[in-house]
Amino acid sequence: MTSSHPHSAAPGTGAARERPGARLWTTVIVIGLVGQLAWTVENMYLNVFVYETITPDPTAIATMVALSAVAATAATIFVGAWSDRVRRRRVFIAVGYLAWGACTAAFGLLAPESGAVAGPYVLAAVVGVIVLDCVMSVFGSGANDAAFGAWVTEATTVRTRGRVDGVLAIMPLMAMLLVFGLLDGLTRAGEWRLFFAIVGAVTIVTGVISWFLVRDEPHAGIRDATDANSPSVAARLIEGFRPSVIRANRALYVSLGLWLIVGTSSQVFLPYVIIYLQHWLQVDSYALVLGVSLIAAAVISVLGGRVMDRVGKRRVLLPATLLFAAGLVLMFFARDMVFVIVAASLALGGMMLATASISATVRDETPDGRAGMVQGIRMVMAIMVPMIVGPFLGAWVISGAGQTYVDMGVSKPVPGPEMFLAAAAVLIFVPVLAIVRTRIEGRTRIEGRRR
Repeated sequence: MTSSHPHSAAPGTGAARERPGARLWTTVIVIGLVGQLAWTVENMYLNVFVYETITPDPTAIATMVALSAVAATAATIFVGAWSDRVRRRRVFIAVGYLAWGACTAAFGLLAPESGAVAGPYVLAAVVGVIVLDCVMSVFGSGANDAAFGAWVTEATTVRTRGRVDGVLAIMPLMAMLLVFGLLDGLTRAGEWRLFFAIVGAVTIVTGVISWFLVRDEPHAGIRDATDANSPSVAARLIEGFRPSVIRANRALYVSLGLWLIVGTSSQVFLPYVIIYLQHWLQVDSYALVLGVSLIAAAVISVLGGRVMDRVGKRRVLLPATLLFAAGLVLMFFARDMVFVIVAASLALGGMMLATASISATVRDETPDGRAGMVQGIRMVMAIMVPMIVGPFLGAWVISGAGQTYVDMGVSKPVPGPEMFLAAAAVLIFVPVLAIVRTRIEGRTRIEGRRR
């Protein structure tokens, strides 16, 4: 798995795709947005569901996030390798979204009729939610992270990825905005069954639509599955972890390391942010606060995506990271609604812009015919490790701070602002790895000229 030069384009980068067409944009927006709707439920509202109806223990949430991340990563590695082998993405996207939606709707079956789960059944309820979350993550990651992520790499070019990844980067924000604006009232009223059913149904419908929207990209980068020289699925599963492959693609793996840092920082606070706003800051209109912040952050990300295509993806990373860190520090001090909106807008905008910069760079550095495999490695570096380390780091900070609130005479643990400082501290490692990547790319260019 080697690329011809450090920033080689993904396969099939003909002039016809130098300007993304209407079909590509429709596919990216529809499939990308609905996928993030489902992930918003899994990454944020499922945590709230557990906190309010099962147990307020942050360790239970951290455990659920970590195990689902492991399941999601395993699925992405396998489906990425499999879809590389058979040269098909569409079937994995369509079938995966159908199963993903069904699992999301099934969470409603675990919701209590009213109030919270009775004490003797808490452990069983926690186990049931975690198991279903892992199953859902398998289908969701196989469809979205592996197949759809690889398809985007193949359907875009070096010159268009900044714009496309800039739009994809705001999809989690837009998804959160839609959920907050349209469905948050259901969760506040305890209508969890209807909430999960609606999101599940939308995901299922998108699976049907994706069958007609997605077109598998024909190119020479992937050998036919019947070619005797084409690596088997089993070989592809371990290919990305081989030392020789890592050495041959050092810049790619350093970029994935940068993603690990930014992702870990975000996971320190994101699983707990709604609980923080609702129970620590006691903001009744937290959906409005997040909605305005998400719109402002989306504007930052989209405009930043256009800048990336002009000045270069790598040049945007450090300013975006600085913006992310500044927003997190301000969140530690923010108490009133306006201050929180400004701080959250800067933090989320910087986070999305940094993620878009790294994502587009990783696509540029993806070797021909290995888009699915790289998505699997990305899941390890950008999703699994951050979703294991980040939430437990956040839980450790939350428990150590000892912040509580009183609910019906009972003192309960609650996330405090300390988690934002912890998240900002993680970002210190970004400049270090960015310098390492620059040196690697410089040496690679020199070696290329000598040849």
